[in-house]
Amino acid sequence: MTHPLYDLLSVLESTSIHYTLGRHRESILVSMTLVGERVEVDVFEDGHMEVSRFPGSENIVGDAELVKQIIAENTG
Repeated sequence: MTHPLYDLLSVLESTSIHYTLGRHRESILVSMTLVGERVEVDVFEDGHMEVSRFPGSENIVGDAELVKQIIAENTG
């Protein structure tokens, strides 16, 4: 029996979808950047998955000043 994480990674690799892995909460975070959206899949030890989708355009919306503003707005 394989774990759902390995099944997911096999599908992503066979379809040439780029992904990155990270450790997040009590799960492995699989992050995918697709055209028009970013997808995060948390895969837990028991095999269940939680998916978050972040749709949006890929238009340029600012420059270095916007980066500074975003950081300032999100700094404690």
